Amino acid sequence: MELAISAVTGELMSRFISFLANKYHSSHEYSEEKQLKRLQQLLLRAHTVIEEADGRYITNSGMLVQLSMLADAMYRGYWALGASRYISLEESIEEEGEGALESLEDVIAGMTEFVVLLGGCDRMLRRPYDAYLYNDNIMFGRHAEKQKLLNFMLWHNSPGGGAPAILPIIGGPMVGKRTLVAHVCKDERVRSHFSLILHLNGDSFSSLTDHDRSLLPGKILVVVELVSDVDEEDWAKFCLAVATSMDNGSKVIIISHLKNSERLGTVEPIFLKTLSYEEFSYLFKTLAFGSVNPAQHPRLARIADELVREFQPEWSIGTANPFADIMRRNLSVHFWLCILSGLRRVVERNLSLFGEHPKLLARRRHQVDVTDLVSHPMDSPLRVMASCTSGSSHTEVTVERELLPRVRFGDLLTDPGVRPQGDFNVVTWESRLPPYTSYVHFATSGNGAPGVAQQSTPLSGRKRAAVPL
Repeated sequence: MELAISAVTGELMSRFISFLANKYHSSHEYSEEKQLKRLQQLLLRAHTVIEEADGRYITNSGMLVQLSMLADAMYRGYWALGASRYISLEESIEEEGEGALESLEDVIAGMTEFVVLLGGCDRMLRRPYDAYLYNDNIMFGRHAEKQKLLNFMLWHNSPGGGAPAILPIIGGPMVGKRTLVAHVCKDERVRSHFSLILHLNGDSFSSLTDHDRSLLPGKILVVVELVSDVDEEDWAKFCLAVATSMDNGSKVIIISHLKNSERLGTVEPIFLKTLSYEEFSYLFKTLAFGSVNPAQHPRLARIADELVREFQPEWSIGTANPFADIMRRNLSVHFWLCILSGLRRVVERNLSLFGEHPKLLARRRHQVDVTDLVSHPMDSPLRVMASCTSGSSHTEVTVERELLPRVRFGDLLTDPGVRPQGDFNVVTWESRLPPYTSYVHFATSGNGAPGVAQQSTPLSGRKRAAVPL
């Protein structure tokens, strides 16, 4: 894993250096200052177009491809603009800046038809959340995916014969699958299109067969969250129940981390990937700095970018939120460096103990040693694993753990003295967006039992096993 991280970093720097070598052998139309100014202007235009697109219903598939390309170029541009404020020419930032500028220019040059067609798209009656990070009550990014989900809900026709249209939404842990669905379900057209939005999980979806048709009048949207594979016969019974107990035009959305859930759908699935490096960097710095302009704190901006690289091998919103929340409270270079140093030691310790990166350990439900991040040097080792709140075999353990003392992750990191004696629960993050998921991890002192399962679990009792795609 260290080799993979070094390879990514090396590739990025080699691209910088290659441009530096060419800089003095070719003429440039713009000076560095003019290039950055041009980049700022293009970012403003891109941001304006994307914000306008987020407020309209886009049904044209080609426009959605263009929207995704524009968003990718915009986040790359934001990263290059931010990095240019703390990396000197000698450190070879110029290539990324020019590359981002050329990318934005190319994309925006082809957006004329997009903007014209966008003007003919209906405006949303009400936007439940802003798509940008003016505050932390937001749904970040996923511009094209939101439009695809809206299109399925509002305009996609059922396959016929009374069978419901079924859309799988598939992605890894904490990439925002449930938040995306909850966000779109708040749209006024969606709420008026369906008489009821029914939420089921893998343990309860088969109970739909017991509902009387008279109890489910009108078009129904059924959202099913699957954490394990589904028996074909059980799923066939469920689909039959939807067809016979609900009006024509009712639809089903599957939320799953399992790639083979794709076979259950009747339409092309939506795959939610982890955020790109540039997109995650934009998200993380916006959350970490809050209302403060990162341009005024170039050293902190640089530390933030280094932290983003340490969050590899994947970038998720579940990682960004708890760390950004802590760092926003203390805009100190020393404090941010302590977090960066502690995170690096955590990676090294887990590689030494278990031979894997902490993120990979978490994905396969293995305990993670966080001693170097949240503990005083004299404290005993501390390892965490997620509390399990569903499944009959875990019920007794879950009840016992819920009675343990609770400590917020931020408080534990900033003040190790709040750590209780013995075992306790760590509240890593509480989402401010529907479905308001809280991530609570069981913390144990000492060496613990190796290989204990870890899974990010909502307190609502719906189990979310962190099984990779």
